[in-house]
Parts: sequence; C-alpha cells; structure tokens
Amino acid sequence: MATDDVARGDVQTPSPGNAAEVLAAFTRLGLISFGGPIAHLGYFREEFVARRQWLDDHTYADLVALCQFLPGPASSQVGISIGLFRAGYLGAFAAWLGFTLPSAIALVLFAYGVSALGDLSDVDWIHGLKVAAVAVVAQAVLGMMRTLAPDRERATLAVAAAAIVLLVPTAWGQIGAIVLGGLIGVWRLRAEAPVNQVSLPLNVGYATAVAFLVLFFALLVGLPVLAAATQAQGIKLFDAFYRAGSLVFGGGHVVLPLLQASVVPPGWVSNDTFLAGYGAAQAVPGPLFTFAAYLGAVMGPQPNGWAGAALCLVAVFLPSFLLLFGALPFWGELRRRPAAQAALRGVNAAVVGLLLAALYNPVWTAGILNAGDFALATAAFLLLYMWQTPPWLVVLLCAMGGAVLAGV
Repeated sequence: MATDDVARGDVQTPSPGNAAEVLAAFTRLGLISFGGPIAHLGYFREEFVARRQWLDDHTYADLVALCQFLPGPASSQVGISIGLFRAGYLGAFAAWLGFTLPSAIALVLFAYGVSALGDLSDVDWIHGLKVAAVAVVAQAVLGMMRTLAPDRERATLAVAAAAIVLLVPTAWGQIGAIVLGGLIGVWRLRAEAPVNQVSLPLNVGYATAVAFLVLFFALLVGLPVLAAATQAQGIKLFDAFYRAGSLVFGGGHVVLPLLQASVVPPGWVSNDTFLAGYGAAQAVPGPLFTFAAYLGAVMGPQPNGWAGAALCLVAVFLPSFLLLFGALPFWGELRRRPAAQAALRGVNAAVVGLLLAALYNPVWTAGILNAGDFALATAAFLLLYMWQTPPWLVVLLCAMGGAVLAGV
C-alpha cells in the first residue's frame, strides 16, 4: 500500500527523518512552550527553521497561513505539519503526541485534585483561578479584536455575533454566528488574495485528501445521529468534543464557549469546575486544547478519569488531523480565491464575538462577585497586557489573591 501511495504522489519525497526524532523534539517543546499560540509559533520557528533547518522561512510562513485558515488549534496544526514533512504520517502523530501530552497529563492530575475537593464554591484559591480567567479572556478578546476585527465592518460583525450567542445560548447559536460571519464576509469583506505562492513540501495525494475530508464531514454529521440513537455517554462525549474541535476558528481561547455550551448545560461538569480548569490551563505549557483532557477527567458521568481524558483529547484534536491532511493538496488553489479569503475574514470576526460573549458569560458572571474580585482581575489584566507577565505566574498570583481576599 505504501508503494501505491508513492506512485500516486501521496509521499512525493522520502522522509528525511524518523518519528522518534520528531517525538523527542516536540516533547521538549511541550514541556517549555508557555505563552499561547503566538509564542508556540515562535518556538517552532526557532527550533525547526533556525536551529534544525528542517524547513525554510518561506515554507514555514505558508504552513502558518494554511493552519490559520483552517479551524482548530493553529500552533498544534503547524506542529503536525512539520512532523508530517519530517517523518510522514507517523511523524505527524509523534509531533502531536510530544507537544500535547505534557500539559494533558498535568491537567488530568489537576482534575483529580479538584475532584477530591468536592464543592468548589467555597474554595478561595479556586475562585482566584476564575478571576484569572477573566483577565486572560479579556486579553485574548483585545488581541483578537486588533488582529481579526480591526475595522468598522468586522468590529460590528463581532458585536453582532456576540449578541447572537448571548441571545441563543446553545451550540446552534454559536454555529449560526460563525455561518453568518462567513456569509457576510463573502458579501462585504472582499480583498485581493495573496500573490506570493509557495509550493508546500507536504504532499498528500488528492484521493487521500478527499477521503480525509469525507471522513471529517461524515463524523461531523453522523456522530450526533449516533449519539441520539444509542444514548451512549461515550459517544455523546466524543460528539461534543469533536464538534468543538471542528468549529474553533481564531485561536485556542475560542474553544472556551464551545466546550462550555457542550458540557455545563447537561450537568456533566459544573460551571465552577469548568472555570477552575480553564484558569489552571493557563499555567501549563503546550496547547490550550488540552483543557479537553481536564474536562474528560473531571466529568461526572462515566467515562471519566484517565479514560474520559483520553477520549475527549482524541475527539477535540481529530478534526485538526482530518482537515489538515484534507486541505494540503488544495491549499495553493484555495488561497488564490478572494471569496475564500473573504469568508475567512468574516468567520474570524465572528469568533471574536464568540469570545466576547464568553467573557461576559460564563467568565465574568462567575468570577467577578464583588469589588475585590474586580480589583484583582484588573491587576491581573495589567500584568498580562502591560507588563507582559507570563500567564502561569499571573494564574498563581490570582490563586493566592483569591485566598487573601477571602481572609480580608
């Protein structure tokens, strides 16, 4: 079968490395890559372009453009792409595993600690984590607004999307806001497509790519039907996290409202537990999507614990693999189409609105209960935005601040 793939052009060039080499490199980055997606891309460029020279700057820039175009965690998808280029499909999996596993394990251990505490409403340092989430999401909204909604049209679209999500607080409201953003983008946000083209060295055959895309859409449509027919909790979980991973445009923080709408209303996870984990996720390296492992572990109904963590982690990242492998052969043509670029601009503006809505509910409504909370959140935002303090340190300070405020 491998011979047939080579003959069809599925792997055009023999892989110059091996999966073990990829796993070692990405595991090291998974242990030290603090700072969020933009910082991750900087780590990747330094490691794989400047130091190891696995690819050049032009190829790396085009990889980043492709992964920002697709839904999903852009930095993780860039890492998967580098692994694919270096060591084929096994290298892609090794890159994901190495970069993801350290933070996933840390968050599962935190989930066991949270479960041992029981009711979190009276735990002062846990409330400090919820206050930290206010500052982190506020900074994300501001940064995304400047990048993805910098003009009147896109800012208006973002606010409209936030209103839709708040008025229709379900997954359908979020999907509707994203679809509306894409349609308005095609109508109002046309611009010239980039003219500089780079041929990506990630050669997935057209037939193979179509198979990946068919599988992606089959799961997106079929999982809800299967979950409703069987009522199996494991399938419901996989469906919820797969759908969230399929719809996240604009950065890892956008997974917050999508997952909150999936796990809190059914009672699988309490809102306090959800926000405590989200705050803790800022203090670990690696991709924010590993928050899914925490939710799977802390889940009320089974599967939970380590099994639930593995199920949710695979489900939320699986769309990234399928879409990335499915899009690679078509990227050169797609990026030349102004309509596709315009739709993406509209979708990105809409997801700013999703995060803006999440800043109000559940983040603000659960975290800011009095003047002391507001002062702590403002100080945390100042540290993040003006003093460029590492998020993990701000989270620790907020946890201590929550305990101090309770004593006062």
